[in-house]
Amino acid sequence: MQESARRVTRRRAETRARLLDAAFGVFAAKGFGRVSIEEVCEAAGYSRGAFYSNFATLDELFFALYQERADLIAAQVADALAEDGPGLDVPAAVDRVTEVLLLDVDWLLVKTDFLVHAARDPEVARVLLGHRARLREAVADRLFRSRGHTGLPAVLGDTAGAAHAVVAAYDGVTTQLLLDKDIEHARSWLKQLLTALLTDGGGRAGHPLDPALTPRPCADPLVTHGFPATY
Repeated sequence: MQESARRVTRRRAETRARLLDAAFGVFAAKGFGRVSIEEVCEAAGYSRGAFYSNFATLDELFFALYQERADLIAAQVADALAEDGPGLDVPAAVDRVTEVLLLDVDWLLVKTDFLVHAARDPEVARVLLGHRARLREAVADRLFRSRGHTGLPAVLGDTAGAAHAVVAAYDGVTTQLLLDKDIEHARSWLKQLLTALLTDGGGRAGHPLDPALTPRPCADPLVTHGFPATY
């Protein structure tokens, strides 16, 4: 009985994974708003019944795709930032982050289509903002733990402000990547931007953050200092 249940669970997981893979390819080729459930099913080799046994809507399927990528990117950043001790060697950390960070043109096409879709639907936008907060939280948490040891430019304010700036730089670089398709240039440009943001521009840290004055990253992933999180 237990073996039978395991087989059903495994088969269901395989079906879900195939649907996600197929949807990714169709979304990247045609655009999120131009794809039907039938096209996803056809690409995966399944019926509509298989789709609805895993997802209620295309939005739900996309969020599952987005969750995978968001978790991957947040894990990449967290791992790259975890190698230093209490302090943070900012130039070295920037090098590590930009070397491993996911820069995938197909994924950026899919994400950009969905951002436009979410901009017209407040509920979809709210969920999407929650996913985007994961990357900020990974950055802000590491900067918070290095406060008092590692300096940041005063213009960034606190660790939450620095995390917003880092993700904004990532967004800008990936937008350019959509146009020129030059991944190596994107990594180089991101490295320059992050180094300029997090140091004095010459690779040297600024004044150490005062732990007493630096608030923890906001517990609500959608709100920072009372304002909606936009990156």
